[in-house]
Amino acid sequence: MIQIPYLGRDLSFPPIESACENGLLAYGGDLDPNRLLLAYKSGIFPWYNIDDPILWWAPDPRLVLFTDEFILRKSLKKRMKHFEVKYDTAFTQVMQECGNIPRKKQAGTWIIPEVIEAYSTLNDMGYAHSVEAWQDGTLVGGLYGVVIGKVFFGESMFSKVSDASKVAFATLIMKLKENGFKMIDCQIPSPHLKSLGAREISREKFMNILKEEIYKDFTPVMWKNVSQDCVTSV
Repeated sequence: MIQIPYLGRDLSFPPIESACENGLLAYGGDLDPNRLLLAYKSGIFPWYNIDDPILWWAPDPRLVLFTDEFILRKSLKKRMKHFEVKYDTAFTQVMQECGNIPRKKQAGTWIIPEVIEAYSTLNDMGYAHSVEAWQDGTLVGGLYGVVIGKVFFGESMFSKVSDASKVAFATLIMKLKENGFKMIDCQIPSPHLKSLGAREISREKFMNILKEEIYKDFTPVMWKNVSQDCVTSV
């Protein structure tokens, strides 16, 4: 029987190579900002249900999207002119909406109040960001994630209008490319993200890239009040 390590108060994680076949590495600990940042720097992320302890994952293989490999289809490019994309103007709302969207083969959501509070703190610190698709003053889609160095760690997305989350994602890709980002961590396989150009790489390769990119010049900053009109950004 496999014994999953328990995380106590110490700010540390087991070696990611010790993760189970499904990627589960450890359980317990907390969502303190310092622990979350250490986790992402170490190739680890939390993901759990409301009745579970905090579960920490480091899957192999890892789904990533290299910004140069993003597939912007003509149909999506045409749709982009129908949205205005903003950053960090409704971070908590984006998280709440991501948690409210029903997911196939998933009962409930892991985006519970304690998770929203933890990532909202990272947003206040300039490490977590939301990308929001708006129509007529209404938030209709978006995504959020964590930024360290030159890596965007994607967490979740939602859409209330067709292609809204894809438009937010496409606009994010352009912003990241303009600022020298090469990779988005998409964590686990998703047909939706694969259709946009994401692919699986080994955990070893992921960690080699991560170690190189997260220590590049980086100062946490707010993306708030930066609006990007999709008509002029493509």
